[in-house]
Amino acid sequence: MSNPNTFGSGQAAELPEVSTLSYEQARDELVEVVKILELGQMGLDESLAYWERGEALAARCEEHLARASAKVEEALAQRGSSSAAEAPTAPDTDLNG
Repeated sequence: MSNPNTFGSGQAAELPEVSTLSYEQARDELVEVVKILELGQMGLDESLAYWERGEALAARCEEHLARASAKVEEALAQRGSSSAAEAPTAPDTDLNG
């Protein structure tokens, strides 16, 4: 007989492959995994499975954030180089004469 205070069935649920998740999907699922783990009311094997899923979800979020950061850096670099090329130069002035 199962303990009524224990969550889950001890069986892994059919979950989408982490590599297919958007940032928002991975983040939302990670939040849920953390909540479930914080309850601490499941067996060791199921807890470990949730922890491993959480690690994979966190890594997926980091991948998305790294790509977004690289795009922002690239856009800023392009904007900076085009602004420098278009910036007006000060007229040459001879301070001695």
